[in-house]
Amino acid sequence: MVLLAAAVCTKAGKAIVSRQFVEMTRTRIEGLLAAFPKLMNTGKQHTFVETDSVRYVYQPLEKLYMVLITTKNSNILEDLETLRLFSRVIPEYCRVLEESEISEHCFDLIFAFDEIVALGYRENVNLAQIRTFTEMDSHEEKVFRAVRETQEREAKAEMRRKAKELQQARRDAERSGKKVPAFGGFGNVSSVSSGSLITDTIVEPEKPKITPSAVRSSGPSRALKLGAKGKEVDNFVDQLKSEGETIISTSGKRGSDVSKVLPPPVNMESVHLRVEEKISLACGRDGGLQNMEVLGMVTLRVTDEKNGRIRLIINNNDNKGLQLQTHPNVDKKLFTAESVIGLKNPEKSFPLNNDVGVLKWRLQTTDESLIPLTINCWPSESGSGCDVNIEYELQEENLELNDVVICIPVPSGVGAPVIGDLDGEYKHDSRRNLLEWCLPVIDANNKTGSLEFSIAGQPNDFFPINVSFVSKRSYCDIQVTKVSHVDGDSSVRFSTETSFVVDKYVIE
Repeated sequence: MVLLAAAVCTKAGKAIVSRQFVEMTRTRIEGLLAAFPKLMNTGKQHTFVETDSVRYVYQPLEKLYMVLITTKNSNILEDLETLRLFSRVIPEYCRVLEESEISEHCFDLIFAFDEIVALGYRENVNLAQIRTFTEMDSHEEKVFRAVRETQEREAKAEMRRKAKELQQARRDAERSGKKVPAFGGFGNVSSVSSGSLITDTIVEPEKPKITPSAVRSSGPSRALKLGAKGKEVDNFVDQLKSEGETIISTSGKRGSDVSKVLPPPVNMESVHLRVEEKISLACGRDGGLQNMEVLGMVTLRVTDEKNGRIRLIINNNDNKGLQLQTHPNVDKKLFTAESVIGLKNPEKSFPLNNDVGVLKWRLQTTDESLIPLTINCWPSESGSGCDVNIEYELQEENLELNDVVICIPVPSGVGAPVIGDLDGEYKHDSRRNLLEWCLPVIDANNKTGSLEFSIAGQPNDFFPINVSFVSKRSYCDIQVTKVSHVDGDSSVRFSTETSFVVDKYVIE
């Protein structure tokens, strides 16, 4: 190990934030940083200072120091280059270089430090890549928001359907001469007046109906009145229709495109684990993998205090050469020796009701055999334009890809393509000039397929091709097989949620 630790400290040697890349005690790192100011010679200008055991490489940051602690046999030139990158990262997260600001953003800085150095050695990253890696845009959050919006729309449509049923029941009662039934009470207000207020003000506000004086209660009514303006409900319905929402009919049929493609809610135990992976891939149109990167993370959420002191047994079947990294508070020796995730201090508990990323990994490769789904596009010129043949092949047969959409650009102003042989379905979006090839499922039983179409154009018109899909199986095959208590090693019930999604998947 050449890089032992990276720290931001005061002029007096007080550590504000420190990230150790080897196993070091808190007393040891505090002692090294406390000795650092005493070793510097005020009359000389240097960027490093050495002791018998370590070397300090430092850079002043106004009232603070950015310090790297390395072994004496490390390359000083590489250490200086690494120090410059560390110094550029700090202003990305801190507006002012003061102790309070550094402390407030300490975890952001630690995560950024981990992207620069892994296992004591510098990673080949730049500032823009570090920013991208630490943002970790959450697909699950987008899914949750879409599900919530869908549920809200369905609840409002269900309310409208119920109101129409109440209106119809009231009309039937009036025709038959029976007493108007009560549809829920509002305190001491009579059921007749409350029922009239509900139906007249919500269901048909544009056609107010005069209730007979015999039915209307005498004196001012204090019933809860829902809706003040007559056309608000109709405007809301028109807005829903303009957004593509299908209004629920009395038969109970629900129409929502979002609900068809999103997974059902997960039944969460008190210990819930999310295994999330995101792929970014770029291939050449003539073959060859330009770049492929898979980022993964295991996130733990504990909602019961009794299950706070636990350990996770990881089953790592990776044969692709992943780079694994645990959270700073996780016992690295235990994970390296036994593939078990536990806290360094076994007496402590995991945070309650918080999503904690305990393990993350990254795979970066140009090996074509690791591409999960290959896309081959063969446009050939003909007398009337181009004949295009596109085929896919699933190389990772253990995967099951759902809602696969392959988007092929098509020339504008030449009409719709003429479709020949087709596996799956297609949609022609004339507004965006795209041909979308839609496949509900691609798995080992449906690993290949093709699409043929003809359209006026040149071969270059059909690139770049973009692919999107979701999967409930992980690509790198890292799973949590067991959760146990620290004391007694008894098993704990847990739930797992796995997702493999696309960040970028393009054939250029």
